[in-house]
Amino acid sequence: MITASLVKELRDKTNAGMMDCKKALTETNGDLEAAIDYLRKKGIAKAAGKADREASEGIIAARLSDDSKTGILIEVNCETDFVSRNENFVGFVDAIADALAASDAKTLDEALQVDLKGMTVEDFVKSKVIELGENMQLRKFERFDVEGSGAIAQYIHMGGKVGVLVEVGTEQGETAAKDEFQNLIKDVTLHIAAANPKGLAREDIDDSVVEKEKEIFRVQLANEGKPAEMIEKIIIGKLGRFYAENCLLEQAFVKDPDTTIKKLVEGTGKQVGDTLVVRRFVRFGLGE
Repeated sequence: MITASLVKELRDKTNAGMMDCKKALTETNGDLEAAIDYLRKKGIAKAAGKADREASEGIIAARLSDDSKTGILIEVNCETDFVSRNENFVGFVDAIADALAASDAKTLDEALQVDLKGMTVEDFVKSKVIELGENMQLRKFERFDVEGSGAIAQYIHMGGKVGVLVEVGTEQGETAAKDEFQNLIKDVTLHIAAANPKGLAREDIDDSVVEKEKEIFRVQLANEGKPAEMIEKIIIGKLGRFYAENCLLEQAFVKDPDTTIKKLVEGTGKQVGDTLVVRRFVRFGLGE
């Protein structure tokens, strides 16, 4: 049975019309994910991702060492926005972030076992659950340590709703202290927060994601009446645009859409007389 609540959920995820959603769910026997793909193939829905997010509250926090050689990013969840804005909860998250920044933890499992006020972080979280009467968890943890020369930058956006860590490498140790380099890594973190790239380069996009996009393109083009011999050629162009939207180095810089992040990095490298490389990044979106 196709319920009104299921139709509403599909509408919220796709922005498609009610009748289109009902038909999609009917055609897919109520399978929500299959219905999203059905609507995309019909050209009715946008790419999935923006609305398909877990509903959870909390705070994303970051810490950066004084020498910018180490950075951490955490997401601590709670049940309600009211608690997430409570000074008690904010202080609780700060205590976790400080403890993990001072530790050698590299994984979430290791982070949960770090000592904090005479107990593990895991037990510290449990004690706060009892105190505030709301379920909480340290949901995500990421640590970057600079490999060789370079620096790490961090950025927290929207009061802790989005957080970014990025590592940019250099060949010369002194480059990291230059203003041009510092401005670059700041701009890159701001860009990542806004543009939400799915990977650094094309090879970082999962093959299954690419194949799914190609299949959707094929159905869309066939429905438009494009001849079979042209479809694969057209898909190559569509994939190019897909990569330009989802790969950090190929994305148009949010402050200057006429240049890509790759060109921005290369240009700054010429200014400082060094070769700069974005080595890695991570972006947390609350509840994603």
